[in-house]
Amino acid sequence: MTEEFAGSPRHTLGVEWEVAFVDRDTRHLVPCAAEALEIIERDHPDHRIQREFLANTLELVTGVHDTVPDAMEDLGEQLEMIRTAAGELGVDVWSSGSHPFSRGTGQRVSEKTSYSEIINRTQWWGRQMIIWGIHVHVGVRSADRVWPIINALLVNLPHMLALSASSPAWNGEDTGYASNRTLLYRQLPTAGLPPDVRDWESWQAYMADQWKSGVINHTGSMHIDIRPASKYGTIEVRVADAVSNTRELAAIVALTHCLVVHYDDMLDRGADLPSMQYWHNDENKWRASRYGMDALIIVDRDTNERWVKDDLEDLLVTLAPIAERLGCAEELEGVRDIIRGGAGYERQRRAAGRAGALPSLAEEEDVLAVEAEQGHSPWVAAVDLAVREMDAGTPLEG
Repeated sequence: MTEEFAGSPRHTLGVEWEVAFVDRDTRHLVPCAAEALEIIERDHPDHRIQREFLANTLELVTGVHDTVPDAMEDLGEQLEMIRTAAGELGVDVWSSGSHPFSRGTGQRVSEKTSYSEIINRTQWWGRQMIIWGIHVHVGVRSADRVWPIINALLVNLPHMLALSASSPAWNGEDTGYASNRTLLYRQLPTAGLPPDVRDWESWQAYMADQWKSGVINHTGSMHIDIRPASKYGTIEVRVADAVSNTRELAAIVALTHCLVVHYDDMLDRGADLPSMQYWHNDENKWRASRYGMDALIIVDRDTNERWVKDDLEDLLVTLAPIAERLGCAEELEGVRDIIRGGAGYERQRRAAGRAGALPSLAEEEDVLAVEAEQGHSPWVAAVDLAVREMDAGTPLEG
């Protein structure tokens, strides 16, 4: 197997954002994506919206753009199509890293051979993948640049994950994690950190092994956190939880776009790109998923540490000239808003807490007692909040 990287002469941008449908009363997930897609195809036959793994989910997929504002305008138009279809079906549009109380074993999978194969292969863990994410593609001009940039981006993986973290609860319980999606997703054999490779030739050898052993035949592709998308000539960053509003989405897309361009510029100057030991990247991913915006992360090969908020503040200064050049300075400033106002997991946890949700490590019988007394999970309040944020296009509080 030989994988040819198409390359992109410009730092083009593409974004994929997964959203789901929820019941207006119970706030449980509703498997109506196929029906919604029929409505969208009726009214907009040239749309790019796609089905996803779960029958309750659609994926917004942009065209190829040069700027974050253009990509966000594209997503906004697609979101309006989905909202209109949801209105006809009497459901709401919602997104977060995971649903706080709907159970994985109760979800229908979309009718697609590769999705069925994933379930057949991964069994119970595959059934738990009621998770949603953001994928950002940035064009890179040649294959020899791909892995130096990916390894540099891994240094910033905890920054991107902490900013987007929006999955604090699972099966109606507070997990104590900012991104429980991250812990769930890593159970799949093809998900997780990229392999510890340094150049295109090593990646080719890795992929040849995956092909020969049948891994790719089973899954369709490798679902690693950052990967080459060879046919598009892009690096695809898949680290982030899905967020509930376009303001935070734009901030994460802008940060990703600027980081790839920053590291590509460094290669042009002949500068050494940052990288860390595999075990440091793995530890940082866990710390960001556990502590979110309060994570103390490892920042270099000498194992020095910083608070992720402080490191983000300095990173924004470094990236400011690139953001001006790329036309996304306003969107990148949204990162500072998350630093100051908190990420999605924090808002969800506060909303559920006000509704009576117990903190992590609470006894299961106490959690069930609260649900029995109220007649529903207090995490309904977190879904309500995310639905309202989707409508408003910005983070809200309470």
